Amino acid sequence: MDKKIVLVGAGSTSFGPSMFSDLYLSDLLKGSTVVLHDTNKEKLEMIYELLEKENELAGNKFILQRTTDRKEAFLEADFIINSIEVGDRMELWWQDYKIPRKHGSTQVLGECGGPGGTFHAFRIIPPILEIAKDIERICPDAFLINFSNPMSRVCLAIKRATNINFVGLCHQIQFLERDIPRMLDKKLEDLKMTVAGLNHFGFLLDLKDEKSDKDLMPKFNEHAIAFFKEHEDPFEFSRLTFEVYQRFGYFPHPGDNHLGEYIQFGEEFTETQDMIDWINRTDRYNQLIYKRVQRYHRRLKKERYPSKGMLYKVDSGERAVPIIEAIIEDKNTYENSVNIPNDGIIENLPQDLVVEVPAQVDKDGLHGIKLGKIPRNIAALLRIEATIQDICVQAILEKSEKLAKISLAIDPNCGSFEMAEKIFDEMMEKQKGLLPNFS
Repeated sequence: MDKKIVLVGAGSTSFGPSMFSDLYLSDLLKGSTVVLHDTNKEKLEMIYELLEKENELAGNKFILQRTTDRKEAFLEADFIINSIEVGDRMELWWQDYKIPRKHGSTQVLGECGGPGGTFHAFRIIPPILEIAKDIERICPDAFLINFSNPMSRVCLAIKRATNINFVGLCHQIQFLERDIPRMLDKKLEDLKMTVAGLNHFGFLLDLKDEKSDKDLMPKFNEHAIAFFKEHEDPFEFSRLTFEVYQRFGYFPHPGDNHLGEYIQFGEEFTETQDMIDWINRTDRYNQLIYKRVQRYHRRLKKERYPSKGMLYKVDSGERAVPIIEAIIEDKNTYENSVNIPNDGIIENLPQDLVVEVPAQVDKDGLHGIKLGKIPRNIAALLRIEATIQDICVQAILEKSEKLAKISLAIDPNCGSFEMAEKIFDEMMEKQKGLLPNFS
């Protein structure tokens, strides 16, 4: 296969090796050129040396390159997979979490929603737009796959600022893909689910038997509460999920910690310590991966690299490689959950919005399944967050301090200009040099 695939942010120890593992498992992509690109030369070199060895163990399956030069990386690229972060991710996440709460915000996590999610967007969207604009200039036919959060806002900014082809991918749907087959005693491939909403804020709207087209929603609704209470997990489905499900009539699939970011009563049905534990768990997980990569790199330097290598022998569950394969082979496959421009997919949400919906994949890319009007109560809930995303992204594009403060103030987890201004002033001071020059 003569394709060029670029991994942007490849110096990340959690992204580069795991994405290469998925590529390594693909027979279709054998012979492709894989370019590792990162601005951190030291980390990029470490990952390159490890993956060069892994590629050798795999019989030189790919032509492997690395560069810190984006123009060189993007020249004649077919697919670009982005997963960058800005600054010290965990240190900044703690600031995103703690500072808004210090000033009275009820946000529960601060990653993708709430005032913390807004500052995450303020930091990361400008450099991602530089990447997207370079794609438009250097390789306009390339297809961008984005993994960077806050997903909905990042993708909305790409949509508004460029004309490139892209999709945003998130693995939260994997909870339902794991649990529904267990609940209904069916195989995943025998189920066709329809989820819709925004990233980390989606709902199961329909469920059918793939072969018979039988409606399985009545059976799901009959068993869901008992099943998920039996398997209750504060990091997945717990009190907040159950409350929203019972009040709104549709099951939210992201899990309590992510769902709670977008709604005013999130804190009422989650435990503060659980959210702190989640951030700490994420930090520990990242540290373990980093130490593992360092350990393998030291063994490589000592010429004691294990013959079985360090790459995983099963796919990660991420959908980037299957989507690439489906585009190349014109497979017309079905993806349960992707982030793409609305474009008439959900009629009663803003059209200038990126929604998380099912899609078909063929040689022309991804085509969202037209859902018409989703339930009115769900649409009303989603439109609140859509409004915040609208103003947040526009504040970045215009570098407008006025819009930036409005996007904070209208958030359900803020709700006042006095609080918004206190949060804004302290965050601008703490994260100076990483945020836009608002004026």
